Parts: sequence; structure tokens; C-alpha cells
Amino acid sequence: MSWGTDLWDQFENLDKHTQWGIDFLERYAKFVKERLEIEQVYAKQLRSLVKKYCPKRSKEDEPRFTSCLSFYSILNELNDYAGQREVVAEEMGHNVYGELMRYSQDLKAERKHHLQEGRKTQQYLDQCWKHMDNSKKKFERECKEAEKSQMIYDRLDNDINATKSEVEKAKSQLYLRQHMAEESKNEYAAQLQNFNAEQWKHFNVSIPQIFKNLQDMDERRTVKLGETYRTFAEVERRVIPIVSKCLEGMVTAAKNVDERRDSGIVVESFKSGFEPPVDFPFEDFSQNIQRTGSDSTIGTPKTEGSKPDPKHAISRTKNKLWLFGKKPKAPTLEDLSHLPPEQRRKKLQQRIDELNKELQKEMDQRDALNKMKDVYEKNPQMGDPGSLQPKISETICNMEKLRSEIHKNESWLAEVEGKHGSRGERRPSADVNHHTPHGRESPEGSYTDDHSQEHRSPPQPDPHEFDDEFDDDDPLPAIGHCKALYSFDGSNEGTLVMNENEVLYVIEEDKGDGWTRVRNNSGVEGYVPTSYVEITLEKNSKGAVTYI
Repeated sequence: MSWGTDLWDQFENLDKHTQWGIDFLERYAKFVKERLEIEQVYAKQLRSLVKKYCPKRSKEDEPRFTSCLSFYSILNELNDYAGQREVVAEEMGHNVYGELMRYSQDLKAERKHHLQEGRKTQQYLDQCWKHMDNSKKKFERECKEAEKSQMIYDRLDNDINATKSEVEKAKSQLYLRQHMAEESKNEYAAQLQNFNAEQWKHFNVSIPQIFKNLQDMDERRTVKLGETYRTFAEVERRVIPIVSKCLEGMVTAAKNVDERRDSGIVVESFKSGFEPPVDFPFEDFSQNIQRTGSDSTIGTPKTEGSKPDPKHAISRTKNKLWLFGKKPKAPTLEDLSHLPPEQRRKKLQQRIDELNKELQKEMDQRDALNKMKDVYEKNPQMGDPGSLQPKISETICNMEKLRSEIHKNESWLAEVEGKHGSRGERRPSADVNHHTPHGRESPEGSYTDDHSQEHRSPPQPDPHEFDDEFDDDDPLPAIGHCKALYSFDGSNEGTLVMNENEVLYVIEEDKGDGWTRVRNNSGVEGYVPTSYVEITLEKNSKGAVTYI
């Protein structure tokens, strides 16, 4: 069926129908817009919910219970699910709503063009009809005038009283009117023929083509609606696999809840390391009371050394009763001695690991700066080597501070673990090597072979860092010797003063914290920074090794 042939006379109805079609398309576009706004609000509310129940936490407050970890995993999956709802809203807005609105504008412009063509064609046909109608009316008037002239001529011609001039005049008027009527007839015939031709063209060519264009436009609109219906569903279908993974992740998180493991974490978190309190001794306050002979066999027998120590009992009561009641709040100390032994050991080990990571970062930064400085020295046009010196010095100072902190915390850790004695029994810093195998490193961090260059003293260690390092009575044997590259003031307890180019005996190697134990010619022992000396170990010790 074709609108051009079957609806040739329904121009106004087609005008209304095409307008309704565009209105319906825009109504569906409005529906999609409200649908994607619901998705956006839903996703936003989900993200707010996740943020509310998953607040920012410090590293110490990170959950370790499987039930908590599973819950936060579910929150992460829910956050990903919210992201998929945002994807649905975004694709609906771009692929459906946006496409519909653009297409609606195109349809409006196309419909306007076709209707204007139809109205223009109709106006032209109406104009042709007016021309034909005017020529017809003119032909009718001329015929009437010619008939009237014929009647006047006939009357004068039959009137014997009429003069010849009057008859001739009436005759000439008759000829004129007849001529004008003939011309009007010819014009009317031409206009009629033209109108019939234009009318046939209008209803058989122009209008069918215009209506066909309107029909094509309306059918394309219908097809577009079908495509957007499908796209509307496909947008939802495309996120189903990812949504399914989110749901599977939630199920997996639920399966990871382990009540036994959570119970073990509770024990690990709160275990103090103390022994349970022993039984309280019986305190006999009746020993000084005189007893009769019959009473001598009744009561608690007197045994030598059975009298309890009141001070001991009171002291033990003060120290142990909190285990059954409210624990008194202890002040936070730097060495964490306010914590129970087991908790103190874990905290110290954690602190040492973090310091080692920071130290490794500083070492990597120092190496990178030294490499850059070497490049600048070889290629001055690339930069000034001196501009890197402040940063290198700052990095060296940071390294010395971190090494001092590591040493201090390792000493406390050894104390907790019962490792007292020589320095070699302390826990070494993991994966940290403080020796520089290629060249010597000045306090500022630059590599040089000039022993006489200016230097700065390193960061000072903690005053109590080496308090327990020299408790042994017998001096340790020398395992090598070293030469001081720079002066060191040794202002802190446990360190040794040395002058530049002074030769010292090495009695203990660097354990990874940046300090070497040495003895001077006067027999005084102490620690000096490893980076300040050039060390040579004896062959009978660990092989002849020289490093700075």
C-alpha cells in the first residue's frame, strides 16, 4: 500500500499523523531519560552506601577478621556493581536518548520540508484553477455582451426609422463583441487545458511523490524506534556478565568467612604473654593467740617458713588483679614497654619492617642521585652537578637517622626475645646492604677518591643506642683494620671519636645498620659510621675484603 495512491486526498490527516509519530518518539526518549536518571541516582546511592560503611582507616585499624574482610570485599563488589549501573545510564544516555533526540530533530526538518513541498504544489494548482476560472468568467461576460450587441443590431436593422449610420455603428459593435468573445473563448480553452494538465500532474506525480516521502520518513521512524528498543535491552544485557561476576565475588567472600581463623586472630591480637596468677597463700593471723592443749591439734599446723610475706602478697595483688577486672591505662612509651611482651614483640617487628622499607627507598634515591651526578660531571651541558649536592646530603642524613632508629628498635626487640649479649646476636635488617662496592661515598653522598675533601658529620644516633654494647670484660679480637676517610666527633654514648686518616682496628662488622665496631690504639672501643671508613678485613678472618 502506498500513501501516494491510496491517500491522495488525505493531506491534512497525514500532516497530523506524522506529527503524532514525532511526538511519540520524543515521548519514548523522555521515558529513556527518566530511566537513566533512575540508574544514575541508584548508582550514586550505592556508592554513598559503600562509602558510609567502608570509611578510611589507618593502617593499624585495618581489619584482619575474615568476617570483616569478607564484608569489605562485598562492599568492593557492590561498588563495582554501582559502576555497572553507571555504565548502563551512560550508554542509555548516549546510544538511546541522545540518538533519539538527534533523530527527532532530523525528522522534524524532513517533515517540514515535505509538507512545504506539498503546500507549494497545492498552491500552484489553486493558482492555475483561478486563472482558468477567471478566463471562464471573462468568456461568459464577453458572450453576454456579444448577445446584447446582436439584439441591438437586429432591432436597428428592422427599424425603418433607424438611420444608416446607427445601423452601421451597431453592426461594428456587434463584430467587436463577437471578436472579443472569440478571444475569451480561446483563452478559456487554453487555461482549461493547462489546469487539467497541472491537476493530473498534481494528483498523479507531485502528491504521490510527496506522500511517498512522508511514508518513507514515518517507516524509518518506526524502524528507529525498534532499534532503540533493542539497544535499550542490549545495554542491560551487556553488563549482566560483569554483574554476575560481582555477585559471584560476593558469594566467594561469604564462603571465605572462617570462624576458626577469626578466633585465632583474637588470641593473636590480645595474647599478653603473662602467666596466669598462682594461688594466694593462706595468711594466718591467729598464730600469736594462746591455744589450750586441746586446741593444739586443731587449726592450721605451724610449719617453719610458712608465714607469708605481706608485702609480697600486696604486690602480687596489685600486679595481677587487673587480669580479672578493668586493665589500667598505661602511658604510651617509645620502646612500647607498656605493652605485654607478645604484643610488644609484634609491634617492634612491624616498626622495624616499616623502617627497613623507608631505608631502602632512601638508598634507591641516593643511588639515583649519584648516577645523575656522574652523568652531569661527564656531560656538564646537561646540568650542574653541584645542584644535586643538597638533596644527596639530605638523603644521607635521612639514611643515618633510619639506621639509628632500626638499631634502637632491634635492641628493644632482642630484649623482648631474650637475646642479650653481643651485637652479633641482634636481628639484622632485612634485605638492606649499606656498603658501596664502587668507590667511596662522602657524607654528602657523592662518590670520590679524594680523601681530603670537606665533609659534614652524620646525624647523631640516639643517646642510649649503645648503652649495652660494651658489657663484656674480655676485649674482642681484631678481624681487620680500617682507615678514617672523615672525622667523626663521637659525641653520643657508645660511639668513638676518630680523626681523618686515623687507622683503627675492626672488631665487629657492620650488621646492616650502618655502624662498625672498632678499637683505637689506646684500646678504646666504640661504633663509627661504616660510610666514614675504608675497611680491610684480615685474610684469616673472612678473606681479604676491602670496602667503604
